[in-house]
Amino acid sequence: MIREIPAADMNAARLQDEIVAAYRPVVVRGLVRDWPVVQAGLAGAEALAAYLKRFDGGIRVMTKTAPPEVKGRFFYDQGVTGFNYTKKRMHVGDALDTLLSLMGEETPPSFAIQSIQVRHYLPGFDAENPLPLLPDSVAPRVWIGNAVTVSAHYDPQENIACCAAGHRRFTLFPPDQVRNLYPGPFELTPAGPIVSMVDFDNPDLERYPGFSEAMAAAMVVDLEPGDALYIPYLWWHHVRSLDPVSMLVNFWWKPRAKTQEYGAEALLLAMMSIKNLPPSHRDAWRALFDHYVFEDHGPPGAHLPAERRGVQGEMTREEAAALRTGIAHRLAPHLEEMPRMLARLRGIARRLPWRR
Repeated sequence: MIREIPAADMNAARLQDEIVAAYRPVVVRGLVRDWPVVQAGLAGAEALAAYLKRFDGGIRVMTKTAPPEVKGRFFYDQGVTGFNYTKKRMHVGDALDTLLSLMGEETPPSFAIQSIQVRHYLPGFDAENPLPLLPDSVAPRVWIGNAVTVSAHYDPQENIACCAAGHRRFTLFPPDQVRNLYPGPFELTPAGPIVSMVDFDNPDLERYPGFSEAMAAAMVVDLEPGDALYIPYLWWHHVRSLDPVSMLVNFWWKPRAKTQEYGAEALLLAMMSIKNLPPSHRDAWRALFDHYVFEDHGPPGAHLPAERRGVQGEMTREEAAALRTGIAHRLAPHLEEMPRMLARLRGIARRLPWRR
């Protein structure tokens, strides 16, 4: 069950020191209930569209449209070679008018604007709808559409999702459920993140038998307008919009780190260089990763003088930069001998969510 906190009990210090530190999802009921956009949405779809059109910066956004038979699930085509939707660039105002026009249809096509940067496409919106829990450097993004579904995925950022209009159902899974969610290809994704291949409305348990175990570990929560949900770093989440017009505002951020994070790139490189080794060699590398990376038995360099621990201890940004340069030099000759491998790695990196 997801923990809930009243908006009156929430502040920036509690977010960082307690909630983020606990690494569990938390719902804050009514956190953004006073936002003008929430009040506009409560007044009706037309009022919401009129409010948003005030901020249309004149830059066209990417929209997605899928036929009624997909039932809101933007996903792959049958052969996992493309997708079941089409894309079109539109001005925000025109996109909103399209969304309103679909409300009268009994079985409308699925339509959405997903993850647009507010300060680029809707300048001034965040000034009227602020989130004091986070610094101003954390810019919001907006998701608008009808009854659409975002497949289960994870993001390599902390996330606060604020329900601005309509209702949304979130189904969340801890990272260790990855094996039971059956991720799709790294190289081709519907929107950047790697997604679960399971259709939550009609799960094929013969093909995906572990999904039952995933659902046993799942947390499900419905958000009303004004509610917010904290989604921890790398937690899987499946998001369903429940109304003909809905809107979400979310905030992604990463806490300050002493060195730049390259976890996703390290994972890809490990998959390419270690996965196909003999089992005994993989076991040996697992032991080294557990010792040096995950520190299963405590700090690995604790027996060394502090000034001689290097990468086994606390590195400065300068030391980390020097080490990355050294790694790049060591990899370069081998990658040049394997141009297809290099091209694949670069192609994957361009498509994945940490490049947002």
